[in-house]
Amino acid sequence: MSEVDSKIQEILDKESIRDLVHIYCRAADRHDHDLMRTLYHEDAHDDHGSFFKGKAMEFIDLLPEIQKSMGILHHNVTTHNIHLMGDKAEGETYILAFHQVLADDQRFDVLIGGRYFDEYEKRHGIWKFSSRAVDADWAYVNDPSKVDLTHSMIEGANIGTPNSQDPSYKYLKSFKRGKR
Repeated sequence: MSEVDSKIQEILDKESIRDLVHIYCRAADRHDHDLMRTLYHEDAHDDHGSFFKGKAMEFIDLLPEIQKSMGILHHNVTTHNIHLMGDKAEGETYILAFHQVLADDQRFDVLIGGRYFDEYEKRHGIWKFSSRAVDADWAYVNDPSKVDLTHSMIEGANIGTPNSQDPSYKYLKSFKRGKR
């Protein structure tokens, strides 16, 4: 492979990994567990701290229960450092993740700044997570919640939902639940 071809392949691989991380955010925020399942290799590991540590597929099985108390999830990725090693790679992804938690008829907000420590593997030409660990560098909590979806500034706007009723499915015909 020429130097140019190697560089092009590196760019393609890194873009595939970035796409994987971005789709993860969508799957988490829309509570699309079928889509989430497509992002991990069957033997992958996931470390979400006190929520779960173990096989990623078992984590995904528990997501409906874990996410039941999440009124809003909104993941944003920022800096994404990727180190390729052939068909394996490591990545450190900085995140800002907003959670509105529903607890006993009350709501509180948690904004977390953290990172994902990922291992990726390309199998059969497709990059997926082989391991993911979550880190929290800081958290900002509002108790009670300060979210106001009735404020006049957003009157008439579409309001996102963590399910199949999210407006993205209405406006973006190629975005299907459970599909990459």
